[in-house]
Amino acid sequence: MLDVPTTTPTARGIFARLDAEWAELCADASVRAAVADWLMTDHLANDVAAVTDSWVRTLGPEQLLATLRPGRGVLSDALTDAVLRSLLVRATGHDRSATLAARIIVQAMLPAAVRMTRGQVRGTGGRTWDDVGHMVIAALFEVARSGRIHTRPGRPAANLALDTLSRVCRELAADREAAGEDLAVAEHLTDPTPGPAARAHAAAIRAAAHAAGLTTEPAACEAEVSSARLELLELVLEAMEYGSISRADGQAIAWHYTTTPVPDAQAAHRAGTTAAAWRRRRSRAVDRLKSGLRSAA
Repeated sequence: MLDVPTTTPTARGIFARLDAEWAELCADASVRAAVADWLMTDHLANDVAAVTDSWVRTLGPEQLLATLRPGRGVLSDALTDAVLRSLLVRATGHDRSATLAARIIVQAMLPAAVRMTRGQVRGTGGRTWDDVGHMVIAALFEVARSGRIHTRPGRPAANLALDTLSRVCRELAADREAAGEDLAVAEHLTDPTPGPAARAHAAAIRAAAHAAGLTTEPAACEAEVSSARLELLELVLEAMEYGSISRADGQAIAWHYTTTPVPDAQAAHRAGTTAAAWRRRRSRAVDRLKSGLRSAA
């Protein structure tokens, strides 16, 4: 019988506990057998074995994770997406096998979960890292088991991340309203002076955005310093990382939605296209971001 081990909570934090639990899963013979059976049934075993330099009969959670977190030039997007979609289909069941599939998905998405947690802790202020981390992991697990992602076109990891972020933002907003916070008034309050961690995180976002061509200046300018602008850049960067939008799509959004937008004619000239085509690209890119963040309920 498949037995998914549990880990006694410790003070090390949610992500450290998940990593410790993952080591237990990888060592569990019943889990390894289940993973190997899944890959054989879904005709993915030979491909996974080939790209992870493994023998088919020894495939286990480690090889699944290596496939779902591809390294440079090692795995194809098509194989990564196929393996994730296979897990998402299995995660919609009602048995321990479905729970295991969702747990593997969560492990694969931990880097994105850490980024979401960092962003929301910075934005909410009153919650601890572990509080928000628990909320993000719970939302990710629920989205993975919902049955909505594997039927959508595009990169399933990007859809997972965007749906999870949307759910977490709704829950945090509901918590603030329940506590009696006047959000309409709060929008007009001056942000408190950011601390060293917040400044470092903002600098990292700006550096990554500049490297991706989303901003024209490497240093912060007036257009880049607001929290809303930083949130937009972070969301666009994450969507680009997971393949839901292209680099040009990200530029079309970031260059336009700022206090000093790049004129469409100038942006189109940089991209080697027409202003009308550039506007269409921006419209489609915004629609893809909106569809990922829109409530599926």
